[in-house]
Amino acid sequence: MKVQKRRRREGKTDYLKRIKLLKSECPRIVFRRTNKYILAEYVDSHEAQDKVKIGFTSKILKKYGWPDKFDGSLKSVPASYLTGFVMGKEIAKKKLENPIVDFGMMRMLSKNKGFAFIKGLIDAGMEINCEEKHFPEEERIMGANLKEDFSKTFKEIKSKIEKGESKVPSEKSAKKK
Repeated sequence: MKVQKRRRREGKTDYLKRIKLLKSECPRIVFRRTNKYILAEYVDSHEAQDKVKIGFTSKILKKYGWPDKFDGSLKSVPASYLTGFVMGKEIAKKKLENPIVDFGMMRMLSKNKGFAFIKGLIDAGMEINCEEKHFPEEERIMGANLKEDFSKTFKEIKSKIEKGESKVPSEKSAKKK
């Protein structure tokens, strides 16, 4: 009897999907969801060795004015969209190649956080093929469905990201820590 590889048994890696992504030789954006945050990394692979060029968590949104009372919402649909938007702006600023999105083992259902993330990337200027019907509604992206209406704060944070008002840590400062 054949035993599956350890990371497959643990539900961490889909090796068939990973082989296809590596054969494409395109950089990819890895999207992961935790119990508290949204994680996003721009990864370049060479001979199955991954190198992270840019990495963010939704915690970065606090630097753009995410309110403390919404700390529990740093994994919500608006946080996913804004994390994708920040990632897209950073990729455009560094003039990196357009990536493909890697969701790993996450199930992709229409109108979920993953598609909100993709919408954020597209709105930031990335060219990613995705049908409009999969994106969440605009009200949901802006946070109108949260316990308190978040849409005004959402617009302020998005405008700060567009203007680049916050200092995003560079790779060099992140390595010094």
